[in-house]
Amino acid sequence: MQRTVFAMVVCAFAGQSMNAQASAARRAPNPTGRIPILEYHLIGDKDSRWGRSHTRFRADLALLYARGYRPITVAQLVDGNFDIPAGTSPVVFTFDDASPGQFSYVEVNGRREIDPKSAVGIWLEFGRTNPEWRSRATFCVLSGAADGHAFFGEKGIKGQKTAWRFEKLRFLADSGFELCAHTLWHANLSKYSDQMVQEQIARSVLAIDSAVSGYRVRTFALPLGIWPRNRALVRAGSWRDPRTGREVRYMFDAVLLVAGNPVRSPGSPEFDPGRLERIQVFGNSLEATLDRLDADGDRYVAGGAGRPSAASARQ
Repeated sequence: MQRTVFAMVVCAFAGQSMNAQASAARRAPNPTGRIPILEYHLIGDKDSRWGRSHTRFRADLALLYARGYRPITVAQLVDGNFDIPAGTSPVVFTFDDASPGQFSYVEVNGRREIDPKSAVGIWLEFGRTNPEWRSRATFCVLSGAADGHAFFGEKGIKGQKTAWRFEKLRFLADSGFELCAHTLWHANLSKYSDQMVQEQIARSVLAIDSAVSGYRVRTFALPLGIWPRNRALVRAGSWRDPRTGREVRYMFDAVLLVAGNPVRSPGSPEFDPGRLERIQVFGNSLEATLDRLDADGDRYVAGGAGRPSAASARQ
C-alpha cells in the first residue's frame, strides 16, 4: 500500500523534477535570502505531531528537490560553504533524538543492510536517482537515553543490536552527514547546576568521540529549546571525569533551537549561529514554509557557480 502511495507521490512531482534544472537556471541569485532548517524526530509507519511517516518523508525529499532545494549540514551553513548548483537553494535537515526509525539495520539472509524504510535508507535511495541530493544532514544524537534512543537503538529494541550503535555513527560521519550533540538523555538543562549542565553536554561530545575518534562536534541542539540558567555554558564549557581525571572541553559553532522561522544567510548581519531557529516538520508545515518563502521573495538562491555568496552579500 505504501509503495502505491509513494508511486503516486513520485508521479505528482515527476514533471516538476524534469524541469528542475531549467527552473534553477531562471532563478535570480538572492544571497541574503532565508534558509529553512527542518526538524524531524520519529520516522515510522504513521504521521503524528512528532513523527513523519515513511511515505511523507519520501514525499518531502521529492518536493524539496522539485522546488530547487539541495541539502547542506548545519556546519556548512555556518561556514557559508553551500556547494550547491547555481539557481538552487540550500535546505538543512536536522534529526533529533537518535531513534531507530532514523537509522536502522536489518538482517537479510544473515547479511546486515541499512533498513530501506529508515530515514537514512530513504535518503540514500533518493540520492541514487537524484545525484545532486548528497549525504548532507545533521543528526543530533543522544547516547544515554532510554526506549531505543541511544545512538539509534540498542538491546534488541526494534531489532537493533547494541553493537551496531558506534558503527552507525561512523557510517554517518564517513558518508558526509554531520553529528550533533544533544546531551546524554535529553536533559532539561534549566533544572541543573552549572556543573551538571557541562557534564551532560561534555559527556555527549565524549560519547560521539568514542564512536568516531577525533570527530569535531560543531553543533549542539538545545533539548526542549530550554536554556540553562547560565546560557554561556551551551556554547562552551568543560567537565572532568572523576574516575580518570580526563578533562573534556567543548566549544560549539552553532546552537539549534526547536521552533521558529527560516534563518537569514551567513551573509546577513542578522545571522546568529548561536540561536538557529528551526521548522518542525508535521502536517503541511513544510509546504507552507516553502510557499511563504516564494511568495515573499525571501528565499536564498545560490549565484555564480553555486559557491557561497556570503562574501558578496556583505559588499
